[in-house]
Amino acid sequence: MSYDPLNSPDTPDTLNSPDIPDTPDALNAEDAPHPPDGAAPEAPHLDFAGSTPYEDYVHADVLTHLQELRSEDPGEMVFLVTTQVMELWFTVLVHEWETAARALREDELPPALDALRRSRRELEALNASWLPLAGLTPAQFNSYRGALGEGSGFQSAMYRRLEFLLGEKSAAMLVPHKGTPRAHAELEKALQEPGLYDEALRFLARRGHPVPRSVLDRDLSRRYEPSEQVEAVWAEIYRGDQHGEEVRLGEALTDVGELVWRWRNDHLTATRRAMGSKQGTGGSAGVAWLEKRATKSVFPELWTARGRV
Repeated sequence: MSYDPLNSPDTPDTLNSPDIPDTPDALNAEDAPHPPDGAAPEAPHLDFAGSTPYEDYVHADVLTHLQELRSEDPGEMVFLVTTQVMELWFTVLVHEWETAARALREDELPPALDALRRSRRELEALNASWLPLAGLTPAQFNSYRGALGEGSGFQSAMYRRLEFLLGEKSAAMLVPHKGTPRAHAELEKALQEPGLYDEALRFLARRGHPVPRSVLDRDLSRRYEPSEQVEAVWAEIYRGDQHGEEVRLGEALTDVGELVWRWRNDHLTATRRAMGSKQGTGGSAGVAWLEKRATKSVFPELWTARGRV
């Protein structure tokens, strides 16, 4: 399916064009004039037996009617839609990183790099999602904050899957999702599976790099902990061919790590502006928790190894 918004038949000029008949019969495909080969059609197909092919594919009617506001404040719509957009980007990133992890497991580096490069652009779009909320004053946020109740971003199941793929594993974080069986099952599965970095290190080990067995055979349900031996592996890789495949993998992962770090810091900044040091919704520590998270790097040895090159 292709969709060209610049030629979408929804502008008044197009719909009122004298060149387009406006009777139902004239809109039928069989009655429309057929242009010569290679010529542009005189009018797009406007009459469909059911919903449009675009709607069938995108489900836009569902997406644009998911907003159930809980306050009278007009700013709540921006907050809710922005949060829903973030959830969609989490979904895309989980897809990309699972694709990359699977490709690495199969020793297929090019598709893994393709997925990581796509995710870099998607992370940039995710981070830009903070812009509508970044300038909230405390009073503006308070005008609808009460409508959130006990809801908090740390309860997002898709974001938790994203964190698990980055090596931030925690069995305790399954507990909030015990009432939603599908989300709980997906998280339980992700908790036990290798993350993106696990698969990258296994890929390096199969290529002859001395990744220690303690890392390769670690308990995958626990948070990844830095290893000096892994740091040494990356340092050696970065001393080598700067156009080699392992360096390209390291840089693709570093791009992801950098943008995740920016995401966390943008989250921290937006929260500081909107609510200062107050406790977060859902019993979270708010800014204090985000400050702790902002100091952490994913794929840690990729950063520390640079000081050894």
